[in-house]
Amino acid sequence: MEKRILALGGDGIGPEILGYGLRTAEALARQAGIKLIIEQDLLHGASWDALGTFCSDEVLQKARQSDAVLVGAVGGPQWDNIRVSGGAEKQDGLMYLRHHLQTYLGLRPARAWKPLMRQTPFRSGLADTADVLILREMCGGAMFAQERGQRIRNGVRQGYDLTAYDEDEVSRFARGGFELARERRGRLVSCDKSNVMESYKLWRTVVTEVAQDYPDVAFENMFADNCAYQLMQRPGDFDVVLCCNQMGDVLSDLSAVYAGSLGMLPSASLSANPASGPVFGMYESTAGSAPDIAGRGIANPVGTILSIGMMFKYSFGLPEFASLLENAVEETLYYGILTPDLGGEANGSEMTDAILARVTG
Repeated sequence: MEKRILALGGDGIGPEILGYGLRTAEALARQAGIKLIIEQDLLHGASWDALGTFCSDEVLQKARQSDAVLVGAVGGPQWDNIRVSGGAEKQDGLMYLRHHLQTYLGLRPARAWKPLMRQTPFRSGLADTADVLILREMCGGAMFAQERGQRIRNGVRQGYDLTAYDEDEVSRFARGGFELARERRGRLVSCDKSNVMESYKLWRTVVTEVAQDYPDVAFENMFADNCAYQLMQRPGDFDVVLCCNQMGDVLSDLSAVYAGSLGMLPSASLSANPASGPVFGMYESTAGSAPDIAGRGIANPVGTILSIGMMFKYSFGLPEFASLLENAVEETLYYGILTPDLGGEANGSEMTDAILARVTG
């Protein structure tokens, strides 16, 4: 079996955590008997500095020819206020890829790790079994608003971003969520602000209609602010949480408190419902580019390493390797091999070494 990966280091700590991920992918590939073809290129700030564009046409073409894309991290203050002609997707290399590849189904899992519970704000016993999949819609909503900008109105500055979803965008996303809930513990909450916003009124209507096709999944609508509160108050009651692009961005970061650090969280953005078999996806840690620690070698590799497990599960059709990696991470944590964000002294390379030693035996 041959699989092609496009690897995009990006900015900040991106290139170093990408390296940890590629080491992991190569180790798993040897065990699985897969030949990996890995090609590296530039994205976002690194691409802008070299080419004057956040994502080149060549990178998009390479992504389309790949089985999966692995991203380190993108962004930094030096690129935040650069504006180019075109829509929202033209302002961000990662959004550009998501838009053109239509990787709409964003999986952001967060779980508690017993060795790290002291890193969380929870009292003993409250979040020890937390295991939540935040699903973030990745290709619509406020993030991709077509009507956006800044203007002078009534003599004052105004910024605006039109949030809009059509029923097909919501339906395909919701179906992916219900299928994933079937694979997990059979519970799904959809969060919205339908009490005050028209886009969310449609969201609630469409998700509720889709729910009728999944009577085996326990379903509930919940206002987003209350959902955020309940996720912290009773985390063990949640399984899959369906969110729009903006709310998914917020709640997935919030759920990192279960794990003790943003650096522990992986993610996948899929271009199709995985219930039908292996699908194209983009994979990355949710930790961000963390420019303040870039180049120091202390970035947590776990989010990227677990993202490789998701790649093997969803794009390569080998879910057993995702479980293998998760078990290796847990054992490494039990032995106290921790990066500084987790209260330890190991660097990213040392933690990666420890995890891979447990993967390869």
